[in-house]
Amino acid sequence: MKITFLGTGTSQGVPLIACTCEVCTSADSRDKRLRTSILVECNDIAIVVDTGPDFRQQMLREKVKRLDAVLFTHEHKDHIAGLDDIRAFNFILKRKIDVYASDRVQDAIRREFAYIFSDTKYPGIPEIELHTIQNKPFEIQGIPVIPIEVLHYKLSVFAFRFGDFVYITDANAISQQEKQKIMGCKILVINALRRQTHVSHFTLQEALDLIAELKPEKAYLTHISHQLGKHSNIEKELPDGVFQAYDGLQIQL
Repeated sequence: MKITFLGTGTSQGVPLIACTCEVCTSADSRDKRLRTSILVECNDIAIVVDTGPDFRQQMLREKVKRLDAVLFTHEHKDHIAGLDDIRAFNFILKRKIDVYASDRVQDAIRREFAYIFSDTKYPGIPEIELHTIQNKPFEIQGIPVIPIEVLHYKLSVFAFRFGDFVYITDANAISQQEKQKIMGCKILVINALRRQTHVSHFTLQEALDLIAELKPEKAYLTHISHQLGKHSNIEKELPDGVFQAYDGLQIQL
């Protein structure tokens, strides 16, 4: 299995005007963070988790030629806004793209992309096949997936486990029952927005505390705002076995 970090950043805390902070002006490519997403490749099957506003740019950057499925964690715009751009894969692959999401997320997709579901199909619109997921294991073309229910403030969000890899984004609380699904994983990816307390995201310290509790072999931080600081500085503070992810990073399991 190969995991590619398509994006490790967030819209949270990013100003609408040009920012002149040390992160946004950094020459280090690891500080150039697009919205959070990953590509999971296993047995010639390619699955993208979340299609944020930067989806098209991420696919072009990584030269992705195949997309078998999209899996959504939740319905916030920074995680679904790029769905329209799967039309390129419809054109190349000559088929619909499977989309896996909860009923609530599907409702949001139907609202935000109503033209996809219109009785009168406009030529060239994205073609998707919706599949409903719940908080129980399922498969995507033979790839086992275990959902993990986490809380994003009061919103229920899915994290996912693929074999020994666990991916958690947009969370600030996990029940003891759901933590059991994470135990024993080799690699844990978890959001760490900033140092200061946030209403719906783990802080850096909260993420580190959870990593220490769950004891994966390695852990990577994602969904990072520019408020956390520069990659080179953060890495110096992290304990052994914990790393800050960056856009384009690839992990082999």
